[in-house]
Amino acid sequence: MSRLMLSAMVVVAFSCVGARMPAQSTSTDPSAAQTTQDNGSSANSAPSAEQPNPLNRKLTYSEERQRRKATREELKGYYKKWLDEDVRWIITPEEESAFKNLSNDEERDAFIEAFWQRRNPNPDSNDNEYRDEYYARIQYANEHFAAGEPGWMTDRGHIYIAWGKPDSIDSHPSGGSYERPIDEGGGETSTYPFEVWHYRYLAGVGDNIDIEFVDTCMCGEYHATINRAEKDALLHVPGAGLTQYEEMGMAKKADRFTGGGLEQLGTGPMSSSQQSKEFDRLDTFSKLFAPPPIKFTDLDDFLTSSKVLTGPPFLFDVRTDYVKITNGTVMVPVTLQIRNGDITYTTKEGDSVGLVNILGRVSTITHRILYTFEDTVKVETPSDLLERTKNNVSVYWNSIPLPPGRYKLEIAIKDVNNPDHVGLWRRSIDVPEYDDDQLATSSLILASDMERVPSKDVGTGSFVIGNTKVIPRVPPTVSAPVVFHRGQNLNFWMQVYNLGIGQNKRNDATIEYQILDLATNKQILDTQESAAKLNPNADQLTLEKTMPLASLEPGKYQLTIKVHDGVLKQRVAQSAPFNVEQ
Repeated sequence: MSRLMLSAMVVVAFSCVGARMPAQSTSTDPSAAQTTQDNGSSANSAPSAEQPNPLNRKLTYSEERQRRKATREELKGYYKKWLDEDVRWIITPEEESAFKNLSNDEERDAFIEAFWQRRNPNPDSNDNEYRDEYYARIQYANEHFAAGEPGWMTDRGHIYIAWGKPDSIDSHPSGGSYERPIDEGGGETSTYPFEVWHYRYLAGVGDNIDIEFVDTCMCGEYHATINRAEKDALLHVPGAGLTQYEEMGMAKKADRFTGGGLEQLGTGPMSSSQQSKEFDRLDTFSKLFAPPPIKFTDLDDFLTSSKVLTGPPFLFDVRTDYVKITNGTVMVPVTLQIRNGDITYTTKEGDSVGLVNILGRVSTITHRILYTFEDTVKVETPSDLLERTKNNVSVYWNSIPLPPGRYKLEIAIKDVNNPDHVGLWRRSIDVPEYDDDQLATSSLILASDMERVPSKDVGTGSFVIGNTKVIPRVPPTVSAPVVFHRGQNLNFWMQVYNLGIGQNKRNDATIEYQILDLATNKQILDTQESAAKLNPNADQLTLEKTMPLASLEPGKYQLTIKVHDGVLKQRVAQSAPFNVEQ
C-alpha cells in the first residue's frame, strides 16, 4: 500500500496591533453670543475669544495609563492558561509584561501569532517547526516526568521543554553504590536516584552543560540542584561515604558543613579549583531557568490567505482526535484518507504519479480564521502495479494546537492532474476542556499501525504522538465503525489525564479493557491492570495495546476502556466500534 504520511502545523501570523485611542468628540454651543441689558433689550456683544475644549486636550502619561487600565479586560480563560502554562518556560519578562498590558482579545490573538512567528526558524514557510516541536516537548514531559504534578511543571519538564532533548543522560534510577569522580572528591558512597543531563551546546548558556536532577524523596520527583553532594544518601551519616582525602585522614567529614559554600562535596584532589567555579555554576543555573533567547527576528506583517476550492465532488474521509497538551491547549490531530482509485495519474517512463493538493483551515464561530494548512499528497508507483495501488488508500496527517472551544474545520482537496475534480469537507469540532480535578481521557484511537519511534524522532514527524507513531483508521463517516481484517492486529491508543495522587505520591487506578460482540452481546475480552504498575507516580498515563484479530469471527465489535480512580473516586470510559472482516 502506498501511503504518504505528512505532518504540518501551520500558523497564520498577524502583525501586532497596538491599542488605539478612542475617537474623542467635540461639542459646540448653538446659542447666539448675546447679552441682556438691564432694560430688557438685547445687544450684540463683541465675540469672545474661543475657549479650548477640555475634551480635546492630549492626555498626560498618567491619565493615559489610567485610561488603559480602566479599559483593559481581565486576563482570563485561554489567554491566562496560555501565559501561565503553555509558554511559561520560554516567554521573556518583556513579552510577559507586554501581553499583560494588552487591552482586548484581538490584540492578544495578534500577540500570540507574533510570539510564535518570532521563533519560527523559517518565517517564509507556513509551517512553524519551533512551535510544533515545543508542544511535542510538553506532551513528552507530561508522559515521562510527572511526579505528583504534571510533567511540564517539574524541573526535568522545564528544562526539556525550554531546551529540548539532552545529548546524553547519565541515569541512576535506583541510586545505590556510587564511585565519585575526582572533581567531586573521589571515594565511594551511596546515592539517591539521580540523573545528569549533558548538552554539548546551549545558545546563551555555553558549551558542555551538565544539569543534575536528584530524587531525594525516592518518589520520582527529581529536582534540579547546584549542590552535587545532594544526591549523597550518606551525606549526614558520620564516618560513612568518605571522600578520598577523608579516607586518608587528610580531612574531616565535619569540615564539609563549615565552609559556607554551595556544595558539601568534601575535600579532595580538585576541591580548591571547584570552589573557584561556584559563581560560574550559579550563573549557568540562572541562565538555564531563564527563558531561552529568541533566535529569529520578528516579522512586522505576515498574513496568509487562501481560497477554498470548489467543484465536482472528490470524496475523502476525515477523522479528528483530541490529545491534551496543557489545560489551555489541546492537540487536534486531523487525519485525511483518500482512496487511491479516485486519483488521476500521469504515466511517464514506466512510473505513474498522482498528486492531490490539500487546503485546510480552522476558524472560530465568528468566522475568524485561526490556522490554515496546505500540502500535497503524492502517490507514485510503477505503472504495472498501478491497478493494485488503486485498491489502497493514502493517508495525510496534520496536528493543530487549539484552546478548548467550538470551531469550524474546512478541508478542500484538488486532483492536480484533473483540475475540475475537487472535494470539500466541512464540520464543527468541539475541543474539550480538561479540568485539573476531573478524571479525563484523550480520544480512543484505533490504529492501522502503531510503533515506537527512535529517540531522535520523539515528538516530531508524521503521526507521532509523544514517542509513538499512531496511524488512525479512518471511518467513512463519523459514527461508522472502522474495519480490520482477521489477519491484522487491533492497535489502540489512549491517554488518561488527572489521575489522583495519594499522600504516598502514588496513583491508585485500575484500567479495564473490554471487547463486546455486538451481535451476541457477549464479552470476548475482559481484563484489567493497575496504573501503579504502568507508572506509579504519574497523574497521566499512555495506554498502548496490540491484539491479534485471528481469533475473532467476522462481525461487529466494540472496544471499551474503563478507568476507576481509587484516589479521586471517579470513573471515566471511552468506547469505539470496529468491524472484523475475513
